[in-house]
Amino acid sequence: MFRQAGWDEPIIFNLGKVGRVGYTLPEVEEDVKRAVGNLYTFIPENLQRKNAPKLPELSEPEVIRHFIRLSEMNYGVDSGLYPLGSCTMKYNPKINEYLAGLPKLGMLHPYQDESTVQGILEILYRLERWLADITGTAEVCLQPSAGAHGEFLGVCLMRAYHKLNGELEKRKDVLVPDSAHGTNPASAAMAGFNVVVIPSDEYGCVDIEALKAAVSDRTAGLMLTNPNTLGIFEKNIEEIAKIVHEAGGLLYYDGANLNPILCKVRPGDMGFDIVHINIHKTFGTPHGGGGPGAGPVGVNEELAKFLPVPRIVFDGERYRLDYDKPYSIGKIRCFYGNVAVLLKAYAYILSLGREGLEEVAEVSVLNANYVMQKLKEIDGLALPFNSEKPRKHECVFSAKPLKNKTGVSALNIAKRLLDYGLHAPTIYFPTIVDEALMIEPTETVEKEELDRFIEAMREICREAHEKTVKVLKAPQNTAVQRLDEVKASHPQTMALSWRMYQKKLAAKDP
Repeated sequence: MFRQAGWDEPIIFNLGKVGRVGYTLPEVEEDVKRAVGNLYTFIPENLQRKNAPKLPELSEPEVIRHFIRLSEMNYGVDSGLYPLGSCTMKYNPKINEYLAGLPKLGMLHPYQDESTVQGILEILYRLERWLADITGTAEVCLQPSAGAHGEFLGVCLMRAYHKLNGELEKRKDVLVPDSAHGTNPASAAMAGFNVVVIPSDEYGCVDIEALKAAVSDRTAGLMLTNPNTLGIFEKNIEEIAKIVHEAGGLLYYDGANLNPILCKVRPGDMGFDIVHINIHKTFGTPHGGGGPGAGPVGVNEELAKFLPVPRIVFDGERYRLDYDKPYSIGKIRCFYGNVAVLLKAYAYILSLGREGLEEVAEVSVLNANYVMQKLKEIDGLALPFNSEKPRKHECVFSAKPLKNKTGVSALNIAKRLLDYGLHAPTIYFPTIVDEALMIEPTETVEKEELDRFIEAMREICREAHEKTVKVLKAPQNTAVQRLDEVKASHPQTMALSWRMYQKKLAAKDP
C-alpha cells in the first residue's frame, strides 16, 4: 500500500565526522600547479575565496546511503500514478533520457560556429516542422522555457500584430474564460493588456452570448484552452473563432491540454492563430519540481514574421541561424531554448510516429473516462456540468456533497490518498468548481493502477461517512506527516539553504 520509506534522516551537515573523507587525490604535478596558479592571477583578489568552504565531511558509503534514503522517501512518476489534472505528469521513457544525455550532445556549446553544430540544428529544425504539422501552424519557435513563457510570447505576438496594423492603442482587451489556467490572465497582464473574463455556460464551455457581448474593437484576442480545464471539448470552437476574428482579434491556444487531441484534430484547423505547446507535458518530460520545461509557440503565416530571432533556416545544404527578421519582436531568452527537453520530445515523437501519437490521445481519453465513470458511483462525489457528456484527458469532480455531509474536504481526500501510496490529484482548480478534484491519469497508467486509485477513493469516502478520524489527520504513513499549510509556506518557517537554517537556529538560541 505504501510507497515511501520512513527513514529518520538528518540533513547531510549533521552526518559524518571531522577529518572523514570519501576519496583522496594524487599529488598535483608541477605543471598543473603552475597552470592553476596562473588561473588565480586572472581572478580579482576581492573575489578569491580566503577560507575553504565548510562542507560536510563524510565517507563515500555515508554519502551514497544518505541520498539513497532520501530518494526512497520521495514519490515520483516512476513510483506510481501521478494524476495531477492539467499538469499531465506522464511517465518519461528512459530511452529519451539516455539520448538527451549523450556526451556529444552534452558537450555542445551555444557559441560554437554554425558549421560545427549542424547536427543539433537539423534536429531542432525537424522538431519545428513536426510540431507545426501536429498543431496545424505555419512556423514554430522553440525558444520559450515553459508554458507560461510561451503564453507571454503569444500575447507579445498579439501586441506586435496590432501595433503593425496601427491598432494597439485601442485593442487593450484580452478575453479569458473563467475556467482558464491562472497563467493566462497573468501573461496577458504582463504584456500590458486588460483581462476580460468570459463565463462558462451550463455545459462548462464558453458562454457564446457572453462572448458576443464582450468582443469589440478593443479586443486584442481570446486565450482559450481546448479541451478546457474541465476536460470538455469546446463544441462551438468554429463559431468562437468566427466571433473573435470578425471583431479583429486573434485566437490564442493554450496547449496545456494538447495530449488528448494529438493527431486527431489540430488547433490551427480550429481557427487558432497562435498555439503554445507545453512540450514537457505532452511529449514525455515530466515537469515536477518546477522544471525543466519548454513551451514552443506555433503561428499562422501572417504572424510568422514576428517570431523571435534567431530562426533556424535550411538552404538545401546547410542549417544556419537567421537574425535578419525586421518584424521580429527580438529575443525572449538567450540561445535557443531548453535543448535537453526538446531533444527528449524529438526522441518521443520519432519513436512513436503519427500512429503512436494518435494512440496516446485515444488511451489518455479512455483512461480519463474510465476513472470518471467509476468515481460517479461513489457517494459524496459529484461531476459538475453535464455529467453524461464524455470528457477528454481529465475529469473534474466536486467533493462538496461529501464536505456538506461529513466535513471531509477535497484537501482531506488528497492528503488521505498519500496514505494509500498514491499521489493526490490537483485540488481546488478550476475555481469554478467548489471543492474540486481534478484528475488526469494520462495514457501511461495501466488499468490495475487506475483500479487501485478508484478503490482508494471509494475507501476514503467510506471512511468519511463513517467519521473515521484517519481522514482528517492524514497523511500518517508518509515520510513527512501532515503539515500546517499556513505555517509551512510562511517566510519565517522556510529554510531554503544551510546558511539560512544556521541563522534560524542561532536566532532561537538564547
